[in-house]
Amino acid sequence: MVDSLIPNLIQASGETFYMVALSTLFSVLIGLPLGVILVVTDRKHILENLILNQTLGWIVNALRSAPFIILLVAITPVTRLLVGTTVGTTASIVPLTIAAAPFFARLVEASLKEVEWGIIESGLSMGAGPWHIISKILIPEAVPSLVLAVTNVIVNLIGYSAMAGAIGGGGLGDLAIRYGYYRFEPEVMLATVVILIGAVQIFQSLGDWTAKKLNKK
Repeated sequence: MVDSLIPNLIQASGETFYMVALSTLFSVLIGLPLGVILVVTDRKHILENLILNQTLGWIVNALRSAPFIILLVAITPVTRLLVGTTVGTTASIVPLTIAAAPFFARLVEASLKEVEWGIIESGLSMGAGPWHIISKILIPEAVPSLVLAVTNVIVNLIGYSAMAGAIGGGGLGDLAIRYGYYRFEPEVMLATVVILIGAVQIFQSLGDWTAKKLNKK
């Protein structure tokens, strides 16, 4: 049993890492600019545009409020359009990204709002434009907080990936359901839980350590 379990666990862990890694990448690429826009278009900020801010905020909130298991099913046409299928690890990246990107956008928004207005005002007084303020002041000043935001996204995606695996997405969730639940092999279920908990602990500790190293305060 152990001889057959270990290869399955290795393969499933690789699939989970694949889903989480790419979903994190796409979530950051989408969520970071969304978060920046939510901040700079807010009232009395450098690019105030309340209509855009409120519309984008509503969309982000709507996506964040959707339970992930429902989102998995609801966006199957989008998933099929983008990757050609609705099952497997690659297909799972689409709903994982759609679930995590708005969550990360709100974390980015909170991180950037922690930057003291006096620093931004100093840049404005020296003639800095919006892009310079964003790229040279807002984001660099918020890097430690942004690292923690990425860490939170990774931790959430690990849990989401297990849920996606349970309905045909592959990875540890799929292994736990197929062997641990349907075949009544509790050791498989236990092994997947231990791996998932271990992964969360490792990424959380690494993120906390990195944020502390980057914190200049």
